[in-house]
Amino acid sequence: MQSVVVENISKKYVVKKKATEALSDISFHVDKGEIFGIIGPDGAGKTTLFRILTTLLVADAGKAAVDGFDVVKDYKQIRNRAGYMPGKFSLYQDLSVQENLEFFAAIFNTTIQENYGLIKDIYQQIEPFRTRKAGQLSGGMKQKLALSCALIHKPSVLFLDEPTTGVDAVSRKEFWEMLHRLKREGITILVSTPYMDEASLCDRVALIQKGKILSIDTPKGVTKQFRKPLWAVKANEMYRLMMDIKTDPGVESCYPFGQYHHIVFKNPGDDKKRLEEIIQKGHFTNAEINNIEPNIEDCFMALMKE
Repeated sequence: MQSVVVENISKKYVVKKKATEALSDISFHVDKGEIFGIIGPDGAGKTTLFRILTTLLVADAGKAAVDGFDVVKDYKQIRNRAGYMPGKFSLYQDLSVQENLEFFAAIFNTTIQENYGLIKDIYQQIEPFRTRKAGQLSGGMKQKLALSCALIHKPSVLFLDEPTTGVDAVSRKEFWEMLHRLKREGITILVSTPYMDEASLCDRVALIQKGKILSIDTPKGVTKQFRKPLWAVKANEMYRLMMDIKTDPGVESCYPFGQYHHIVFKNPGDDKKRLEEIIQKGHFTNAEINNIEPNIEDCFMALMKE
């Protein structure tokens, strides 16, 4: 069964008579109980897509459904069935943790006690601070409170727009552990993120850039699409090394990645020998060359060039 269906959705924004295409003919589906990631940089169209699916924005073209309900005609049913956690912390900062949660429960004609089992693992971590105002919480605590409020009415589909942006690494790890527990409860989860490493934590991912879907597959399926050998190179003189590699006419791409530069050649052959020649000619010191497996970010970079 498909929890979310998106067919040929397009959306433009007009600012000062200039049109910007936020989404261009987007189509995909999400199966029930799946964690589906929308992966892409800022400005790719992720938030616009989530606002359309949560009935906060109307698309210019195409159609979409959540749990079989049309996002335009059946918006009331969707709002009762969907949980939404926007990218920007949007709870009432002058209300306490407890007051925020009670408020959102009251909106959906439920109580904290009725669905406490669903939020227990999350809420117990912030319950010691239940009298503290939401605006005084740390980033990770705000995140947990926002997720608790989005879950308090026991939604069947959960939309999370960049939930881990600006959160420390430990809180990010804890958050994804929570999402996998929620999946076991049968909740369908759509999560958007600019962090490519989070793609591997999803069942399937859609890579999106400038309002267009580049690829939809499992994380392993996406990396299998990378057809050419990938090389990681480093030396003491990293910037000059990158510039020298880029001037080689046989190089298809070269970009910084952590402590290394990742390189792909247009016509793979004696790749290592060619890199050794560049290093030798440029008199680079402490150079290192490795043939490596591509990750999601490497695939994203390659798809952007197609």
